[in-house]
Amino acid sequence: MDGLLEGTDGVVRCAWPANLPDYLLYHDEEWGVPVGEDRRLFERICLEGFQSGLSWLTILRKREAFRKAFADFDIDAVAAFTDDDVARCLADAGIVRHRGKIVSTINNARRAQALRDEFGSLAAYFWSHEPKPDERPAAMTLEVLRANPTTPVSTRISKDLKKRGWTFVGPTTIYAFMQAMGLVNDHIEGCACRPRIEALRAGFTRPVPLSAASRS
Repeated sequence: MDGLLEGTDGVVRCAWPANLPDYLLYHDEEWGVPVGEDRRLFERICLEGFQSGLSWLTILRKREAFRKAFADFDIDAVAAFTDDDVARCLADAGIVRHRGKIVSTINNARRAQALRDEFGSLAAYFWSHEPKPDERPAAMTLEVLRANPTTPVSTRISKDLKKRGWTFVGPTTIYAFMQAMGLVNDHIEGCACRPRIEALRAGFTRPVPLSAASRS
């Protein structure tokens, strides 16, 4: 009821991995760890788009196939995809074969190139939107998580990306991206991973956008 679950190893964690080995590994080693690498940020925002209407576990178990299909999410490589690549992806049973989401990934790679040129990196753009302490709840509980599938910050990012031509980047998708990439720490209070993620976030060097003068 409190959103926590004691694992077979005796460790208390967020309940959502449900003691599934691959999900536990993801929860313990990846979810919430701050990420500053453009390729991995681009991968995650694309996979969050594919996840829309599905479970994240489904996407996680197809992640290696997605990486193979999309050139390990190299932004420039995906931006150069053609109609032949769309057809190839639609024939790939290892991924989610949704034309709109495949085309969106290619479009977003091209939009990511523009964002990278403007800000210096995708990381600089996304981390510039990191919520301030007063924009975060005093305590992260299951009730807070359930009540906030989106936030004002995720809504702002979503609106800005859409203005820039991105697709499949709604506020809920963006908030899930923020949770996964460490822009926030949404491990529930009492989860064994929460203090470690806090320490990693404290020691993380935030990428700095190009100055306004440099961008002009």
